[in-house]
Amino acid sequence: MKAFKKLFGLATLAIMMALATSSCATKEHAINQLEDFSYELRDNSAQYSIREWEKAGKKFVKIRKRIAKHELDYTPAEKAEIGELEGKCAGYMANGMRQGVFDKARAFGNELKGIIQGILNTIR
Repeated sequence: MKAFKKLFGLATLAIMMALATSSCATKEHAINQLEDFSYELRDNSAQYSIREWEKAGKKFVKIRKRIAKHELDYTPAEKAEIGELEGKCAGYMANGMRQGVFDKARAFGNELKGIIQGILNTIR
């Protein structure tokens, strides 16, 4: 019976440690996902299509939900890191969308100029 209690106690301790480690890994994983997402936006967002922006927006929301699940578990330093990463993501998103819209408008503007020039040349 004594051996059983000792074995049960060790098993309980092992399970508690596994859960604690798992929780830490999960909350860290959410921060790592946000960091990876910020790199993805930094490197690729200038060329995103509208569909890619929709995917990026959904991905950001998913990551934020994962982070929110652990809101009470984060240290002040981790919260500062999260805030900085979210700020970077917001900046990359705003800049990427702006550049993409202006590039498309510029390309359309050139096409429109060509159409007008073609019409004017036909009329002459």
